[in-house]
Amino acid sequence: MARRRASHSLEAVLSEAVSLLDEAGEPALTFRALAARLGGGVGSIYWYVASRDELLDRATDTVMAEVLAQVEALDADDDPVAVLRAMSLTLFDEMVRRPWFATYMLRNTGLQPHAMRMFDLLGQQVMRLGLTPREEFHAVSSLLSYVVGVAVDMAQPPPQEFLDSDMEPSAFLAMYADRWRALDPDEHPFAHRIADEFAVHDDGEVFRSGLDMFLAGLRERAGTGQDEGTGGGSVSPSARGGRAG
Repeated sequence: MARRRASHSLEAVLSEAVSLLDEAGEPALTFRALAARLGGGVGSIYWYVASRDELLDRATDTVMAEVLAQVEALDADDDPVAVLRAMSLTLFDEMVRRPWFATYMLRNTGLQPHAMRMFDLLGQQVMRLGLTPREEFHAVSSLLSYVVGVAVDMAQPPPQEFLDSDMEPSAFLAMYADRWRALDPDEHPFAHRIADEFAVHDDGEVFRSGLDMFLAGLRERAGTGQDEGTGGGSVSPSARGGRAG
């Protein structure tokens, strides 16, 4: 007897997978939990994806399609550095809103065509700056590494010391700033210099400031036309995290 195909669709499977990820993160996404949401058996999920890894990759690309729609609505003919900034902020905001998203973006470009499209759109803006192919590749890879890295770091749970303290975030930061001020200023001159800034800093503002510094450097490099050094590496979409694309 032929197997009866599940009544739901790939779109429904991915939509519910994204909902589970948004609600409780990557550990919550199991075939059993997903089947319960869809009203079918676990085996029905295998009509659409071969494994949990494939499900994660496709769910990630489903979200990337939404981000890509926002990015493609930007004026691509504007100043390329301004476009790169807007694209980066759009990506970053989605990663902060969905902490799981950054972890799986560009993990498998074969299953993530929207992510590959995003990578190419970033590159198209960098191509307008008149750099060499190597400089362009390093620029886009480094930009993505910065955006993803900060977003993943911000998604980490707060330290246990903070959770146990019952303090407001501002008070906790002020306490740490006081610890830095108590350090030997001869051994820790930088900690002393920026303690006041640390006490009142906002992580989102820090990210945007760092992004602007990176983009200012990219603009300057495009203007000077200096040859890039041979040191250092970059992270490609197929090599990020040591995982195959």
